[in-house]
Amino acid sequence: MTEQQLTVAVIGAGGKMGMRVSDNLQRSEHDVRYVEKSPAGQERTTAAGRTLTDAVQAVADADVVILAVPDVALGPVSAELVPELAPGTIVLTLDPAAAYANLLHQRDDIEYAVAHPCHPSVFLQRRTEAELNDTFGGIAAPQDAVAALESGDPGKQAVAELVIRQMYAPVLDVHWVTVKQLAYLEPTLVEVVACMVGALLDEALQETVHTVGVPEPAARAMLMGHVQVALANGLRGDNPFSDACLIAMDYGRDKIIKEDWKSIFADDQLDHVLKKMLHLEHIHR
Repeated sequence: MTEQQLTVAVIGAGGKMGMRVSDNLQRSEHDVRYVEKSPAGQERTTAAGRTLTDAVQAVADADVVILAVPDVALGPVSAELVPELAPGTIVLTLDPAAAYANLLHQRDDIEYAVAHPCHPSVFLQRRTEAELNDTFGGIAAPQDAVAALESGDPGKQAVAELVIRQMYAPVLDVHWVTVKQLAYLEPTLVEVVACMVGALLDEALQETVHTVGVPEPAARAMLMGHVQVALANGLRGDNPFSDACLIAMDYGRDKIIKEDWKSIFADDQLDHVLKKMLHLEHIHR
């Protein structure tokens, strides 16, 4: 992709994701403006050696405006800043929920994009200690990103991808989907399912230790190794599960999983979980 210098405004630059994004963009050749309202966020931003800019001034001539603020704040923040943007500016959010729910302030002459990091794969071949320690991504371990650009304009997509690759660096690939597809990836696939399963594994570990009485080092060692085997066999087909294991898996499915669990991939259920996450009465269409 052709390198070009852009003017990029990061709104919420002192927040959790704002700091991560800013750390990477600070190393780029772009003209980056950092905006933060909270005193604690302002302190974090200046402590990192970055200069704060007034929001309206920062976005007035920006090519890309990154809204690194919580989902519940995207509506009012976009209502305040989108009217100040030049035509053709790309408004980039980090999660699809607000875009899917149509909470962003709309202008026909503005481009809207969403980009979410995939985080380094559990199967990533990590070659350095820095990569091993970077489980979240954006520091040393390569990761993919998934993005959506509502207009589908190839030129704007190229500009958005340039920024996405830099703010989530190091990035292996950027996968382009629709906003709705991205909403099914996050939250449905990775939060409703994967993160829930991760928390369930910890609950099972605690039961094994505190209810059954297995020493924690033994239980933790057994679980960590078998999680890798389960993922490798289940997601990559590295080895077949044994017949006895398949029987145990069927028992687990009957005891733990509801028969209608796949209904979470229905549109009304996507709306349901997003309403809960965003504290909405209804999803706007």
